[in-house]
Amino acid sequence: MTDIIVESWLDLHDKLFQSVWQPDIRRYRAQLAYRGLSNAAYELSTSLMRLGRGYERMERHLLRNFRKYAHRDAVASDSDWNWLTLAQHHGLPTRLMDWTFSPYIAMHFATANPLHFDTDGVIWVVDYVRVHQLLPSILRQELEWEGADLFTVEMLDRVAPTLEALEAVDRQPQLFFLEPPSIDDRVTNQYALLSVVSRAETRVDEWLAAHEDLYARYIIPAGLKWEIRDKLDQANITERVLFPGLDGLSTWLRRHYTPRNE
Repeated sequence: MTDIIVESWLDLHDKLFQSVWQPDIRRYRAQLAYRGLSNAAYELSTSLMRLGRGYERMERHLLRNFRKYAHRDAVASDSDWNWLTLAQHHGLPTRLMDWTFSPYIAMHFATANPLHFDTDGVIWVVDYVRVHQLLPSILRQELEWEGADLFTVEMLDRVAPTLEALEAVDRQPQLFFLEPPSIDDRVTNQYALLSVVSRAETRVDEWLAAHEDLYARYIIPAGLKWEIRDKLDQANITERVLFPGLDGLSTWLRRHYTPRNE
């Protein structure tokens, strides 16, 4: 996949919204997952991978102990997928990766770190409907039976209720997308969804590299970041909204009042 260089604020909009028209319903409805990164060179590696050597052996230990020490009523039902989504939300290293339905939220994360304003950012865009067409039949049929484009925790509980069951579905790594429960306002405000790879050792970008027609990378040049950031702030796409609470408020204010030094 050749990287697509963004030339302006308007060009970024044109590119990110060019594939959202659905002629059968005559509506603008995207079937795309977006992920913004402040550095275009970053890999799509999970927080579990970033633990370092031997990370794939740590997943069960992390999840087991999270379940053991968390409040008993922390999840709606005792399933791997409920616990995994809750753990990911609260910063535990998992094989899940955060994405969003919103190109504006992706723009935010690509321009949220002033320390990287001298570095090109990137927005990854993935067609999750076409990704799911490549799934093994047991997973694909669950989507078809529900008439859904994305998995929910309840759907995965029916067909692959544990990580072991998921890995047993197919020896080849499989990528799919999960819409998480609305645990709190942060999930809702970030218009969140999650990617899952059936093999914890497979990076999302490695999987996508073998399916180049299913994704795109939009490069945001460093010289555009200040303009995009200021216009997102004017549109109220800020940490104050995306991370409700005093921590998000403080992060927004610190960034908002950071001077621009040439």
